[in-house]
Amino acid sequence: MAERTKRKGSFVKQAAILATAGILVRFLGFVYRVPLTNMIGDQGNGIYSAGYYIYTFLLILSSAGLPAAISKMVSERIAVKQYRNAHRVFQGALIVSGSLGLLFAVLLGVFGQQVANWANAPESYYCILTLSPTIFIVAVMSAYRGYFQGMNTMVPTAISQIVEQVFNAFFSVYLAYVFLSFGVSAGQKNIPMGAAGGTAGTGIGALAGLLVVMFSYFLIRPTIVKKVRRCHQPFEESYADTSKQLLKTAWPIIAGTAVFSITNLIDMNMVTRILETTGFSHSEAMDLYGQLSGKYVTLTTLPVSISTALATAALPSIAASAKLKEFKQVRRKMNLTFRISMIISVPAAVGIGVLGGPIIHMLFPMASDGGVLLTVGSISILFLALCQTATGILQGIGHIKVPVVGAILGAITKIILNYLLIGIPELNVLGAVLSTTGCYLVAAVFDVIMLSRITNVKFDMMGTLLKPIAGAIVMGVAALASYHVINMVYPSNTIATLVSIVFAMGIYGMVMLLIGGITEEDLNSLPMGKKMVLILKKFRML
Repeated sequence: MAERTKRKGSFVKQAAILATAGILVRFLGFVYRVPLTNMIGDQGNGIYSAGYYIYTFLLILSSAGLPAAISKMVSERIAVKQYRNAHRVFQGALIVSGSLGLLFAVLLGVFGQQVANWANAPESYYCILTLSPTIFIVAVMSAYRGYFQGMNTMVPTAISQIVEQVFNAFFSVYLAYVFLSFGVSAGQKNIPMGAAGGTAGTGIGALAGLLVVMFSYFLIRPTIVKKVRRCHQPFEESYADTSKQLLKTAWPIIAGTAVFSITNLIDMNMVTRILETTGFSHSEAMDLYGQLSGKYVTLTTLPVSISTALATAALPSIAASAKLKEFKQVRRKMNLTFRISMIISVPAAVGIGVLGGPIIHMLFPMASDGGVLLTVGSISILFLALCQTATGILQGIGHIKVPVVGAILGAITKIILNYLLIGIPELNVLGAVLSTTGCYLVAAVFDVIMLSRITNVKFDMMGTLLKPIAGAIVMGVAALASYHVINMVYPSNTIATLVSIVFAMGIYGMVMLLIGGITEEDLNSLPMGKKMVLILKKFRML
């Protein structure tokens, strides 16, 4: 009983650590995109995103599925005290991820121009060139992060993510500013080079993150070596066996993630090409694509990062409980993760929807178009969060192929809707927003239904969805009303937007406490949750 309570506390603590890092990382990533967008504009955002999505796809093929796979395999072996085999997984992962990362880095560097032309964004070549070495760096770093997460130690991963994003943020903005004036006369902007400066910061950040995880590993290596030497296990896995099992475990995760990445590439190609066939110039099409990728995608994925962090942190814990056949613990962690995910994602979707225009005007005064994309597409936040959370849980309990099928169904939905909607002149780029919502809806419904059937767990619809929706509706009305009242009294979009957001958050929290939508267990799962519980109990609000 004591051991179980200890593991429960460890799960909550590690989830909170990674969630906190996820919040900070996404916030820093969002913060630097604001001055970057104001410098390079919507067209620069389109060029930046074209190069970045191509890089992301190859990164996924080389290493994106490995941290989850490594974490699962390591946690399963540590749960039965096979420390030598757990370390073998890490060593094999370094070889596999490093080799794949090097291969794709070289391929991207050599064939960058051809890839940029295929994507209908030849201006993104310099972005692709600066990103190619980053694939190798991140691939190596993924092995270290997966190993730490498998040991249920999220601190090195969290610190490296924060350091990586700090360096990324600074150098992306600085190099974009420097490169904007490259090869042009005074007063002119070299937008493609400015975008390339932004992507160059990604590589510098990744290198800083890699140095952090390597330093962390060498600090704890003596302890690891001691456990490995004292380990008495029935058999010892070979590097070939662990590598094969790693790839077998990782490929469905990679495939599921890659499908969504492919849809981004197809989306990029389809949006610009279809818009150009309906009367838009290439420059205008890139502007609209820049609004879609640089504003809509950036803002709607910000709150989902918290859900993703929780799902990632839950993975080794759920995997270990499943390995030990602690089915009650698996169900408890599932429901807790879903409930926290929706408590965060539902109000984010409503808030961004009702204040989409004002938020865009506040953040991007030099490039303020695109608010309608947020208003129309904010609901995708809810479906994406459901999809990401269900995917993390399915991977944790060993059903890693199910999310692949869901992702493929979502991708097919997106491609069909793109063809049907983007070509409608009145919709243009809004068609891509609607197709994205449809994609995540189909994938989320499939994953959640399959998860329910596999685990035989009936989800608490009242606590997971209905109560957050009720609280978010009240919050949305309060946010919209307060914005207009404040803007009438003191005509300032920035002040009205900021005050209404803070006011709406307070309203949502109060409503959720009144209707029992937030429990003590929920709060304890959040960063600084225990302190919040003490404060609320002091005022008899919990």
